[in-house]
Amino acid sequence: MGEIAKLKGLGDASEKQLNTIGIYTKKDLEKIGALEIYIKLKEPHLCFLYALVGAIENRSWLDVAQNDKTRLLIELDNFKHPN
Repeated sequence: MGEIAKLKGLGDASEKQLNTIGIYTKKDLEKIGALEIYIKLKEPHLCFLYALVGAIENRSWLDVAQNDKTRLLIELDNFKHPN
């Protein structure tokens, strides 16, 4: 188990998936950002986006989904379709 798998909301499978795009540490997550990582991974289930945000912010993905879902969906749309 590496550093990523130890973060809140992520595990070994998440770590393997993130490693395929060069993400190995929490600093990597923070530097690239959850939205860009989510898109680079070919947009897996939205729960994974919430888990990425939760791992960066040390929060449960459920908390992120309940409290930040609308904001994240707007940011994701803006990221994919900049003005």
